[in-house]
Amino acid sequence: MAATTTAGTVPGVGAEERMDPRKLIAFFAMVLGMFMSILDIQIVSASLAEIQAGLSAGSDEIGWVQTSYLIAEVIMIPLSGTLARIVSTRYLFAFSAAGFTLSSVLCATATNIDQMIVYRALQGFIGGGMIPSVFAAAFTIFPPSKRAIVSPIIGLIATLAPTIGPTVGGYLSHAFSWHWLFLLNLAPGVVCTAAVLAWLDIDKPQPELFKRFDWWSLLFMSMFLGGLEYTLDDGPRHDWFDDRRVLLCALAALLGGGVFLWRSLRTEHPIVDLRAFRNRNFAVTSLISALLGVSIFTLIYITPVFLGQVAGYNPLQIGHVMMIQGGTMFLCAPVAGRLQLSMDPRHVIAIGLGLIFSGTWLNSHLTSDWGYAQFVLPQALRGAGFCFSFIPLTGLALGTLPMQQVHNASGLFNVTRNIGGALGLAVVNTLINQRTWLHWQQLAESARLSRAPVREALSGMQGMLRPELGGASQAGSISMLAQMVELQTATLTYGDMYRLIACSLLLSMPMILLLRKPRP
Repeated sequence: MAATTTAGTVPGVGAEERMDPRKLIAFFAMVLGMFMSILDIQIVSASLAEIQAGLSAGSDEIGWVQTSYLIAEVIMIPLSGTLARIVSTRYLFAFSAAGFTLSSVLCATATNIDQMIVYRALQGFIGGGMIPSVFAAAFTIFPPSKRAIVSPIIGLIATLAPTIGPTVGGYLSHAFSWHWLFLLNLAPGVVCTAAVLAWLDIDKPQPELFKRFDWWSLLFMSMFLGGLEYTLDDGPRHDWFDDRRVLLCALAALLGGGVFLWRSLRTEHPIVDLRAFRNRNFAVTSLISALLGVSIFTLIYITPVFLGQVAGYNPLQIGHVMMIQGGTMFLCAPVAGRLQLSMDPRHVIAIGLGLIFSGTWLNSHLTSDWGYAQFVLPQALRGAGFCFSFIPLTGLALGTLPMQQVHNASGLFNVTRNIGGALGLAVVNTLINQRTWLHWQQLAESARLSRAPVREALSGMQGMLRPELGGASQAGSISMLAQMVELQTATLTYGDMYRLIACSLLLSMPMILLLRKPRP
């Protein structure tokens, strides 16, 4: 009798643990779609000059190629939880993948900047539905014993995609043309759509929820997130509230955020359920994720700018430097997955934050002579650090929530990282302008022509110039001196930014103490 009972229970356990191959294929197709959606945030960053030339856009317009995508995506991400319940995860992801693919093709066919901005906004909004769906599907498809294997994959993709975005974009625009930044999505998008429609079936549509859809909350949430993203992105370029549009968007964000929060807490069926923040682990990990978003987005921004402005690197050379971080993340993902099984995940996060801090602090001592060799160690340290931080952080954020809250919470968790990145970029851009002016004044004071060392340096520079220049050689030497001052000014400014980002990472470390130790 005992033998019969044992024989009867073992197959049952095995059946629960056994994975449906079709669902596995559909899940990895979803991961591919999420990768493409996150990749497109940064894929244009190294090629904005080529896109600007191709579309005959102005310098004040080209930034909207990124801004429009981010604003639209950050609105869709928290909304996707409600939409997934209405139409099901399967149809939401398939529609998002198909729409993202079509809008990518439209971006490649844009003939002016206005078309590009509209298509990029469409691409970001529709594609934003893919990101939270992957996190929710992982916790639905896989049993608890398998999530420790899946979590590193999702964490790696979520952090690797924006890191290698400038690398991929620089290579494509250098080898082909900027159009391939968007045509790259065509084949993966078709594969994702087909695989998910054919093999993913993890929940059923609830169309009756559409009747209770809170359209007013959608309006105020869009005002809040869209206004906030625009204010943070365009504020540094237009002296913040001195610009009327920035001021109006800031007021819209303030009004929209207040009303949206009020309705979300009072409505019986809110479009974004904020109750997940009652879970201490989720609230703390979301805050740490926001601070990590500050570091990952700002570092991806200032490193290529320094290499292009000071070191004179082209997009392909910049991509080679950025690839160090992406390659290290890829190699460290299996290690991070094993560590979170054998160690307290909180300790793994602390190790990761320490590695990011170390790599960023090393960069704060950069000089104008820095190039590929000097960036290898800092980039490698940061790549390992981001891997060790994000992978266990995702598990701690979503692993302790009830299953019915995971889809909605995954959207909130992702949007906090994007908002953190937007806030970090706004602060960095503002401080770059201020510190550049400060360092320029300090260096200009020490480079006055009345100082004997400066006159001696100018004499040496004149000797380097061709003798046939005659009287023009003095003007040439002064121009050389001005270029040297400009390079040193930029170097000191970016060193300050790396130091600031490193200090922000120190603020996130004590928060780890607030996390509850996860159950075995």
